[in-house]
Amino acid sequence: MGSPSSASDLPEPAVRRRTGGRGARVRGQVLAAVGELLVEDGFDRLTVDAVAARAGVHRTSVYRRWRDVGGLLADLLDSAADDSWGPPDTGSLEEDLLALNHEVFAALADGPSLTTVLIEASFRFDDAARALGHFWDDRHARSAPVVTRAAARGEVPAATDPRAVLVTATAPLYHELLLLRTAPDPALPRRAARAAAAAARAGAFADPAPGPDPGPAPEGG
Repeated sequence: MGSPSSASDLPEPAVRRRTGGRGARVRGQVLAAVGELLVEDGFDRLTVDAVAARAGVHRTSVYRRWRDVGGLLADLLDSAADDSWGPPDTGSLEEDLLALNHEVFAALADGPSLTTVLIEASFRFDDAARALGHFWDDRHARSAPVVTRAAARGEVPAATDPRAVLVTATAPLYHELLLLRTAPDPALPRRAARAAAAAARAGAFADPAPGPDPGPAPEGG
């Protein structure tokens, strides 16, 4: 679901008005270096000095702006919100979910990747944990049309919760590949997408319509 699978998958950070010119260029160099070093060596070996050296930036500049490794990780995740990623539109809920699952599978199945390293790092750095939460919120919000389009087509009930469907579709991949570290099964993305779509069609993620007011309970017997 738009998960960054390598350093190159993260866009060069967009130029923000408050950091135009050289500031934006330095930020791009530093965050590119963070992504490269994370994939190469993991976050346990990531240091501000190593990032500065890889980026060709003076270490004092990195410390002044990002403070520490946690700040670097948080900004790397924040930069992912600057991209133009959007969900697929295949005309079918199951196929849309399958396309999203293929992205997640690719990010998790090929050994250590930027996605897996950043998730692991979020358990060690509060800044990274908060930024990762914002990243997932952003991706869920962007992916919501997958479900709202299905509702408009009549595939699922109108009151279906997009986030619940998306989490149900992708959770088996994270559980199997990231938590259990099982061998990647190419059939898993389809199986998880089909199960989530079937549950959504059955109304499992729709708020039940309120029933009639039964009125006050009868008194005593």
